[in-house]
Amino acid sequence: MLINLHSHLEGRVRPATAAEIAARCGLPEPPQGWEKAIRLNGPADLTAYLARVSSTYPFFGSGDALARITREAVEDAAADGQDYLELRFGPASHTRDGFGLDDVIAAALDGLHDGIRATGMPADLVVATLRLHSPELNEEVARAAVRRAGDGVVGLDLAGDELIHPDIAPHAAAFAIARAGGLGVTCHAAEAGPGSAAQDAARLLGATRIGHGAHIVDDPAVTRWVAEQGLVVEICPTSNWYTGAISAVGRHPARRFIDAGIPLVLGDDNPEQTGSPLSAEAELLTGPLRFTTHERAALDATSLAAAFMDDSVRRDLLARLRGGEPQPSI
Repeated sequence: MLINLHSHLEGRVRPATAAEIAARCGLPEPPQGWEKAIRLNGPADLTAYLARVSSTYPFFGSGDALARITREAVEDAAADGQDYLELRFGPASHTRDGFGLDDVIAAALDGLHDGIRATGMPADLVVATLRLHSPELNEEVARAAVRRAGDGVVGLDLAGDELIHPDIAPHAAAFAIARAGGLGVTCHAAEAGPGSAAQDAARLLGATRIGHGAHIVDDPAVTRWVAEQGLVVEICPTSNWYTGAISAVGRHPARRFIDAGIPLVLGDDNPEQTGSPLSAEAELLTGPLRFTTHERAALDATSLAAAFMDDSVRRDLLARLRGGEPQPSI
């Protein structure tokens, strides 16, 4: 089963769609075209990686464009064979005059629901706050996300450059708003920063899932703590190689997570930038990362338990995982 629990909308813009929107908006085309402008050339660091991801931001400036990009993201995930997509994006990066937070989230939800109807694949939105934004703005984002809880918004994330903005304490209030509104909480942490950043995410924000978390295993005490707390780590091996969190895909610490008893789920992060959709990431698990059949099944079970999805969707997917007949949920 392919359950995608860490995938960014900003990293799923089709190059052809980028070219169409750019032409309509009068944006100059890069010398080598949008595909090469969006795609990463090779490993660097988190700052360089995020700069390439942010190159897609100009395409999100209208409701029609945002809805289209979101619909196509769902369609592409379904075409990749995915069974569920938890799609995250940072609405505060895409607001314009007359196109506020509520409008941005509404447009993304319109596209999400269109994609679900077109494909039959269930999908949800996780709204991302950003480290570089003020605590006040992130609190506004959290409130806007809570207003659409139950209508496709299922969680709140903290994303952004951990190297430049390591302190997450100022954003605790935003996540208190999210938790009170019934949203799940995840946080990018210990990707570029130390393993203790995962502890901060759990203690300060109430995160139950950690995005990437590659450096958790650098500290045995932190590793034990994460395992004892039952924190789930969202692994994205190819992305971690591109950000410099690991030196090679085959050296991803997934095996060390498993040996330590830390539950894992899988994501493709920004597949247009890395060229690696979830199906390719899943192949890495049983290839260079040497997951056994039992370990792969455990990841599927953890994914269904840890997803922020509605329980009706969870029951249907669990029935499919067990070989039963699912009941319609969408």
